[in-house]
Amino acid sequence: MPLVATLGLALAAGSLAPSASAAAGDPATVETPPVVSQRAIDEHAATEPQLSLDAPAALPPVTIAASPYERGPAPTVASIEAARGPFAVAQTTVSRFAASGFGGGTITYPTSTAEGTFGAVAISPGYTAAQSSISWLGPRLASQGFVVITIDTNSRYDQPSSRGDQLRAALAYLTGSSSVRGRIDASRLAVMGHSMGGGGALEAAKDNPALQAAIPMTPWNTDKTWPEVQTPTLIIGAQNDSVASVTTHAEPFYENLPGSLDKAYLELRGASHFAPNTSNTTIARQSIAWLKRFVDDDERYAQFLCPPPSGTAISEYRSTCPY
Repeated sequence: MPLVATLGLALAAGSLAPSASAAAGDPATVETPPVVSQRAIDEHAATEPQLSLDAPAALPPVTIAASPYERGPAPTVASIEAARGPFAVAQTTVSRFAASGFGGGTITYPTSTAEGTFGAVAISPGYTAAQSSISWLGPRLASQGFVVITIDTNSRYDQPSSRGDQLRAALAYLTGSSSVRGRIDASRLAVMGHSMGGGGALEAAKDNPALQAAIPMTPWNTDKTWPEVQTPTLIIGAQNDSVASVTTHAEPFYENLPGSLDKAYLELRGASHFAPNTSNTTIARQSIAWLKRFVDDDERYAQFLCPPPSGTAISEYRSTCPY
């Protein structure tokens, strides 16, 4: 116990408690407490550990390491809604004769690789449609930092399972023999598609769990359950779709994906089955955010996915946030 406290107790005990003899009835005087000099008190206080009231030293800030696949500047709503992103792009065509396993297409790619290689996306059109029906997505996505191939199918009447095979064949061509293969990171691949092409995107994800992202747009498929899919999947439905009604296609597809999967369901307010065939800001914004988050592992884009987006263009949104 510190000396000062000891002295205090001693003083208190000495001044208040009678001696043993006094308590026994002897006419003895009260014991005199020991006298301690001020110098002794000061010397002891100088050697006693002192309690510091200073604030503790500030801890260094916690920083989260950026993904090595981040490409482009920090995103804003304006930047991902823009008709063109920060990357200049160029295009090259793939003839039907040069393609293997699909019907040819158009590759759109960033012209500079100063920031490194890019993830790649293959996109299929819908039943009876040509790649021109989804061609707007090529420059829109590529200018955000992806190599994109919009494909023609072997036959315009190909079913979803065939379209899934062709999407995977297009990715194999991109990474294996295309003129831009050196710009692509073959471990970061994704698929998209419209209508039966959207059903094909689900088929491709089912057959290749190594895919990093899938985006079926107003998808159509006779198969409603997808327990095998392990790829983060954004399903885009259209509220007024009379070809692939959301109640019989997009919604069951979403609900029957594994509950543990990173997934989302976006429904376009008042839109028809053919909404993905023309430039659409909501489709572009959410597709870019999804591809960036899961193909590039770029957490800067999570803000556009969680909390769920809203607005007049969206009639419903479901998700398994956070990602």
